[in-house]
Amino acid sequence: MTKEEIVASFLIETQARSYRLAYSVLQNREEALDAVQAAACRALERQDSLRDPGAVKTWFTRILMNACNDTLRQRGRVVPFPEEGPEPGREDPEPPDESLARRVDALPAEVGTVIKLRFYEELTLREIGEVTGQNINTVKSRLYAGLKKLRVAMEGAEI
Repeated sequence: MTKEEIVASFLIETQARSYRLAYSVLQNREEALDAVQAAACRALERQDSLRDPGAVKTWFTRILMNACNDTLRQRGRVVPFPEEGPEPGREDPEPPDESLARRVDALPAEVGTVIKLRFYEELTLREIGEVTGQNINTVKSRLYAGLKKLRVAMEGAEI
């Protein structure tokens, strides 16, 4: 299989997963769709930069996270999770435990991103480091700090 075929089939197979990740970062349906589209275009344009076809997931996730970060920069600020959020559309993902999802979204952006990539996207710590450009020890400390904050926040709440 050529790189072009690998990238194209990956994009087709993971379009829903890519949208969920973008939506979890941007919290806006249209911006998430735009970010996925921009990331797919960048991936197709830069498929020659994919050195290891087996690492297509990590490679594309980094491109998608960069597209999401571009959108956040264009906003000029990170928008916190609203107290009374808009009703999610039919296509928007609805987390199984909304109170936990709200608490994850309330974490500092760098910590929340690590938690989302680890548990929502099931990336390894090494893959998260590659996607975010962080040292693996930084990824570990942010993951464990975020989990500790979530545990403290969830104490007393029924799970």
